[in-house]
Amino acid sequence: MCKHNHPHHTRDNDTIRIRGARTHNLKNVDLDIPRHKLVVVTGLSGSGKSSLAFDTLYAEGQRRYVESLSAYARQFLQMMDKPDVDLIEGLSPAISIEQKSTSHNPRSTVGTVTEIHDYLRLLYARVGTPYCPEHNLPLSSQTVSQMVDAVLKLPEDTRVMILAPAVRERKGEFVDFFADLQAQGFARVRVDGEVYQLDEVPKLEKNIKHNIDVVIDRVKVKADIKQRLAESFETALRHGNERALAMEMDSGEEHWFSARFACPVCSYSLPELEPRLFSFNNPMGSCPTCDGLGNTNFFDPEKVVAHPELSLATGAIDGWDKRNQFYFQMIQSLARHYGFDVQAAWETLPEKVKKVVLHGSGKEVIDFTYLSERGTTFNRSHAFEGIIPNLERRYRETDSETVREKLREYQNHRACPSCGGARLRKEARYVYVSGEPLHEVSAWPLTKTHQFFETLDLDGNKKQIAEKILKEITERLGFLINVGLDYLNLSRSAETLSGGEAQRIRLASQIGSGLTGVMYVLDEPSIGLHQRDNDRLLATLKRLRDLGNSVIVVEHDEDAIREADFVVDMGPGAGEHGGNVLIADTPENVAKCEKSVTGQYLSGKKSIAVPSERTPVNPDRMLVLKGARGNNLKNVTLELPLGLITCITGVSGSGKSTLINDTLAKITARELNRAQEEPAPYDDIHGLEHLDKVINVDQSPIGRTPRSNPATYTGLFTPIRELFAGVPLSRERGYNVGRFSFNVKGGRCEACQGDGVIKVEMHFLPDVYVPCEVCHGKRYNRETLEIQYKGKNISQVLDMTVEEAREFFDAVPTVSRKLQTLMDVGLGYIRLGQSATTLSGGEAQRVKLALELSKRDTGRTLYILDEPTTGLHFADIALLLEVIGRLKGKGNSIVIIEHNLDVIKTADWIVDLGPEGGDGGGRIIAEGSPEEVAKVKGSYTGKYLKGIL
Repeated sequence: MCKHNHPHHTRDNDTIRIRGARTHNLKNVDLDIPRHKLVVVTGLSGSGKSSLAFDTLYAEGQRRYVESLSAYARQFLQMMDKPDVDLIEGLSPAISIEQKSTSHNPRSTVGTVTEIHDYLRLLYARVGTPYCPEHNLPLSSQTVSQMVDAVLKLPEDTRVMILAPAVRERKGEFVDFFADLQAQGFARVRVDGEVYQLDEVPKLEKNIKHNIDVVIDRVKVKADIKQRLAESFETALRHGNERALAMEMDSGEEHWFSARFACPVCSYSLPELEPRLFSFNNPMGSCPTCDGLGNTNFFDPEKVVAHPELSLATGAIDGWDKRNQFYFQMIQSLARHYGFDVQAAWETLPEKVKKVVLHGSGKEVIDFTYLSERGTTFNRSHAFEGIIPNLERRYRETDSETVREKLREYQNHRACPSCGGARLRKEARYVYVSGEPLHEVSAWPLTKTHQFFETLDLDGNKKQIAEKILKEITERLGFLINVGLDYLNLSRSAETLSGGEAQRIRLASQIGSGLTGVMYVLDEPSIGLHQRDNDRLLATLKRLRDLGNSVIVVEHDEDAIREADFVVDMGPGAGEHGGNVLIADTPENVAKCEKSVTGQYLSGKKSIAVPSERTPVNPDRMLVLKGARGNNLKNVTLELPLGLITCITGVSGSGKSTLINDTLAKITARELNRAQEEPAPYDDIHGLEHLDKVINVDQSPIGRTPRSNPATYTGLFTPIRELFAGVPLSRERGYNVGRFSFNVKGGRCEACQGDGVIKVEMHFLPDVYVPCEVCHGKRYNRETLEIQYKGKNISQVLDMTVEEAREFFDAVPTVSRKLQTLMDVGLGYIRLGQSATTLSGGEAQRVKLALELSKRDTGRTLYILDEPTTGLHFADIALLLEVIGRLKGKGNSIVIIEHNLDVIKTADWIVDLGPEGGDGGGRIIAEGSPEEVAKVKGSYTGKYLKGIL
């Protein structure tokens, strides 16, 4: 072992001292970590990094802080389990930033998660100018003296008529009204734009809307008419419902005034602006049509007409064909009325017929012939409702969730027709700051939004009011840009973000909160980041440290390890073989340490080699996807050479996931695996005949419940249970395979229902899981555990690591083959019965990969992997590349979305998207072998590849 460097000046407030940590696989670890430094914890996958950083340091820091609160406050907080450790000193309150996608709430956006939207609401409420949606005039109120001044500003001797707008757009003859005016001593009125003497007004049409203005005064503009104008305006406001109008008599130009805060023309007015008017999560601010979601569900004709190549009789529209007598009678009657053939393919029917069938006949009455239950026919005449209105009505009226689920299959999303996706009600959409409404500003890429607020120039007291709000907004936008998210916009829904993006958004929000003296624990923040954005991320982490915080990062990225103040290297192996600290020191000293695998890669003694030759492209085996234009893709044509390893690269937000996960994976899944997938828009795809199935290995968890484990997921558990059921004693007792399952009654311990633990609810304290008293955590009852195979019972088998089980079941090929593939992907250390919820994202992805590897493959499979290096150490990546190489060796095609240069340099073919993220991306910048891409000038990936090839 290399010696630990314990800081000499050990004053207690400068170090975090850990003694005797035994959480999960930690082997009684003693460690001193300097405080207020950037500390990177690294090591093989499964070596105990997360156990140290999250389950020990973070759990204890958070637990101590929460325990200092009152019992009342504690019930609202999630408590962590108490870690198994003798002593920890020097802890601060802890905040963890993990890679869980933020929320699946459709109301959550980048703006609301980062709280920038709250500041924007405040800004618009305090300094926004509301406009009238009809006349696009700013709402304003003037005092009489302001009205007088406005008239006096006109050129001298201009003839002006002062009017009181008394009636606006109302029907009637207004005889009494005119008589009343005459009695008050007025002489003239303007009716519908014409001026009359009051005793000469023509008789008005009763059913037409009229506009009537009372003429108050006629003046020539001179300096000495101030008093007279003021009196006239006061009279006008009295008779004109707080409004007045000054008309230049020669040009006819009108100047509107209002004493109330309103549109001077139509009196449209708003109560005082307040922040909740701009919240789409508040009934006061949300668009009433879509309730602030920005989109509405509608029945999509393309989904309703599932098979346009068939006829109406043979099933173009599910449920309206020959098999469904009642509905098909209507279609036959329609065919008679409009003269079309129910046997003709839907595609060939005239547009008018399609419209009637889908949307109804409107007012037109049609004779329908129905068959009664007795077999007699009867006639009815009525309009045809239309299939889509029929579905809408059934969706509205049903109480059954099952019916709704079924009907949802025919629905699609579209931007809300009222707000156009802005989520806000009309009043809020017409409030401007510097000529821009809130929803527009939120839809810009963050760089543009940032620039807008940086250069925003407000006048007078507005500037003073907005100063502090603007500082918060520009700072927070700056932090988001610094963690490489400049391509996002504030209105982007949070559920569409990747795990890495969500984590970096939370990182930016934390910096925005400006806390000091906190311990931050981060889990691989560089995931999904291109090399180019890595430097900005590291600068952000250092900034957190410089604020006076301890930053502890679990990370495998070489740059991060080299830039750290202190590195803790865990190992030497994974799982049972890990859990020790190999060395804790500065990066320079770690590189000198012989025992540390990380050190060997840092010093260059070990490295992942560049293949000596690339497999050439076979032009006859190409998969060509044309015209992909989902999200930000600009009509991209992707040419994938089959039978090779292809890497899809590009900066964050350049469109990699849209092109591969949302377009290619969904098309191939639909065509090859008959899946119900809806790909992003594209024109055409060729070359699918070279493939027979597609397998998408992503990072979603393999099971949400603690009952799911690697043995059940990979299908290992069934043959193992069959072995136990085949033992002579089992046969004698009549035990079948189900006897050995902990998910069904029979063999499991009923006291804990096969969980092995019992949850004790401790109000105000974390729930405690205690081993079941009956089975002592073995999950099975005594009778089942009496059955032994080769001297072990089923519970002991579930407790074995993959490695131990591989030796134990050596003679059983069905089991040992699957166990071998788990070892090949570097998971020899996980236990067969380990709960799926305790596996990391990278481990879950490798369990899936192992499952696919163990299947018999045809050599015509397309494998899609999304960042498989997540959570992998240099040594694990070497293993992974070997496995992927084996898949390719059998003729399969592998597509990998990846930022890790070690993987990119070993690929046969690269497709680089870019050049930037968001609107600035979505095009293919370079494609070819790594050597060819390295020569392309505009490619960021090429630039970094050049350095290592």
